[in-house]
Amino acid sequence: MRHRKKRYLLNRFTSWRKATLISLAKNLLIHQRVITTKVKAKATAPLVEKLITLAKKGSLFSRRQAYKILGNHRLVSYLFEEIAPLFKDLSCGFTRVIAYKNRRGDNAQLVIFELTKRKEKPKKIKKEKEEIKEKPKPKEEIHEEKPPVVQKPTKRFLSGIKSIFKKERDAL
Repeated sequence: MRHRKKRYLLNRFTSWRKATLISLAKNLLIHQRVITTKVKAKATAPLVEKLITLAKKGSLFSRRQAYKILGNHRLVSYLFEEIAPLFKDLSCGFTRVIAYKNRRGDNAQLVIFELTKRKEKPKKIKKEKEEIKEKPKPKEEIHEEKPPVVQKPTKRFLSGIKSIFKKERDAL
C-alpha cells in the first residue's frame, strides 16, 4: 500500500529528479534566493532544511553527509561556516516560498524561493568622480572640430556565406 508516500515527481525519471533537486538546492545555498516554479520549490524545501540542520550540528559526520548530497567541498564549508550561524537560534523554517508571477510560455506559477535569513553582501561604494577642471585653451589652439565620420560596415549581411561557396571543394 502507498499510504503517506506522496512525492513531487516533476515528470522526470528518478535520477533526473534527484539531479534537479540537488542542483536547485546548490543554487539556493550559493545565491540565497532563486526564482523557480512552485512545485520545484516545494520539492526542494525539505532537502535544504535537512542540509541546514546538518550544518547546525557541525560534526564531521554531518559534513560528510552534506558532502554526500552536495558533492562540493567549498560549498559544504560555506554552508557550515557562513549559512549555519545565521540559523543557530531557529529549529526549523529555514526557507520560504513567495508567489511571484506566472510564466509566459506555459503559465506555470513562478515563486521566489529564498532563505529566511540571508547574509548580505557588502555593497560596493562608488567612488566619486573627481572633476577635472580643464584649462581654457589659448585662442591660437582653438580649431573648429569636424563631426565624426560614420563608417559604413565593411561586410554585407550575407557576405560570410559567399566565402564558403567561393572555396574549391576537394572531392565530390
